Amino acid sequence: MTTSPPDLAALLARLRTDDTGSAREDAPVAVDPADRLLLDLLLDEAAPWLASAGPGALAVVDDRYGALTLGAALLAATASTEAGPAPRDARVRVHQDACTAEAALDANAAALGLSDAYARHGLGAGLLAGVRVVLLRLPRGLAALRDVAEHVAREADPGVVLLAGGRVKHMTRAMNDVLGESFADVRASLARGKSRVLVASSPRPARGGFTYPATADLPDVGLRVAAFGAAFAGAGLDLGTRFLLEQLDAAGPAGSPPGGSGAGPRDVVDLGCGTGLLATWAARRWPDAQVVAADRSDAAVRSAALTARENGVGGRVRTVRDDAGATLADASADVVLLNPPFHDGAALRTDAAHRMFATAGRVLRPGGELWCVWNAHLRYRPALERAVGPTTQVARGPRFTVTRSTRR
Repeated sequence: MTTSPPDLAALLARLRTDDTGSAREDAPVAVDPADRLLLDLLLDEAAPWLASAGPGALAVVDDRYGALTLGAALLAATASTEAGPAPRDARVRVHQDACTAEAALDANAAALGLSDAYARHGLGAGLLAGVRVVLLRLPRGLAALRDVAEHVAREADPGVVLLAGGRVKHMTRAMNDVLGESFADVRASLARGKSRVLVASSPRPARGGFTYPATADLPDVGLRVAAFGAAFAGAGLDLGTRFLLEQLDAAGPAGSPPGGSGAGPRDVVDLGCGTGLLATWAARRWPDAQVVAADRSDAAVRSAALTARENGVGGRVRTVRDDAGATLADASADVVLLNPPFHDGAALRTDAAHRMFATAGRVLRPGGELWCVWNAHLRYRPALERAVGPTTQVARGPRFTVTRSTRR
């Protein structure tokens, strides 16, 4: 395997996360062995054309902190400079589903003076047209992988090579099978540093349209859901959201706020909206309400917008992509609905939930309500009391608890 140049090692050593200096055992690292293996394989797989094609023929999907994007930009720029004049398009194309990953890349690029090294795109032809190599951090979900693979196979250069890397403990044989749906040649690299890369090439001819967005009717809740590949729970209804909807439906007559009486809420927020089922339910339940569906995931906010349109309430559901509702105005909501995540990628983490509790306390008007469902073993009630206000248990099942917190 080609040895990475010293300049790359120096660049990677300067990358940082927002947890720099954290003593937590599960604190993230800015560069891990999977990143390094992907960059080394980039040199091996792309050597014949990297010098002449330049960074513009590279795309990166779901970089975490900038290692892949900035590392690939450095390798391609170095190779093209040695070979002769720089190509016309000297920027790596990048797509990151999470806005937090975008912010991390931007911060590292600014610190290194490399903000002009990449151009951001949505998952589509703008990202992939003419691209010869795609570097991908393997998602945990097969639907997200299928969505990316289909776009690469259909929209990139016919000679494209997809390098999809991750930690071995999170990889499954099913990932090879999913890539095999879109590529005739799929092979695995040797493992290194408990990481491995799947190398996919020779795109198969397209058969029909893209798999995503997928749509499905959910008769038990009277809604239709739409989901892009990376959206949590896909075109279905996760058990936590189902349990919360059951309690909301039982909370009072249509037109009244949850747990109360009188006129319905004016402003509702679905925080961490996923596919937007809670936002859509709220818009249907309270016809005079304006609803905001917020999530850090690009696939989620696109799914939420489409779910709202599928249910005839697209005009009253506004999607916002941000980190835990950070851009929402203070005292701007009467009701917040929340099914918080309890993991970040493969790691079990509750940081996002606590940020969302703080957001709910900030954006609710006095007397407003946060309705939250959470895994019962997490014991969030004291945190909800501190962040929002008096909290009562509405229901508790074998796996989930639903609470109502009233803003002080």
